[in-house]
Amino acid sequence: MPSDEVVMPTLTSDTAGKLVPEQAAERVSAVPAPHQYAWRGSWVVAAHGSYDMQSITPLAEALGTAAKKHPKVILDASGVTFADSTLLNLLILTHQTGTLRVVAPSPQLQRLCEITGVDNLLEIRDTVDEAAVS
Repeated sequence: MPSDEVVMPTLTSDTAGKLVPEQAAERVSAVPAPHQYAWRGSWVVAAHGSYDMQSITPLAEALGTAAKKHPKVILDASGVTFADSTLLNLLILTHQTGTLRVVAPSPQLQRLCEITGVDNLLEIRDTVDEAAVS
């Protein structure tokens, strides 16, 4: 489990192992909603934290909405601390929807893109300015 997530223990009732509603565990994610802003005719989505199946939803919603509304979307990935195939899938889907540039991926994300060949599909740039003008 990523270190930025907390899971409360699951308590069960005495009847058939079903969760007691008031004791049901809630997953608390420390992944903040991505910061978004317009920059030089592009829409920037700045991701921060760890992304997997449990934490991808806010970023997926932000990128999906941005790709529908803006001709060019830039994902500032400099704050991504962990990513798995869930994020790669989201990047590919967003790329297929519109113009996507990925900026400053962390070494872990860059390596993941390289070993899967996604770096040949996506346009990866060093800075938001470079992505906006390309």
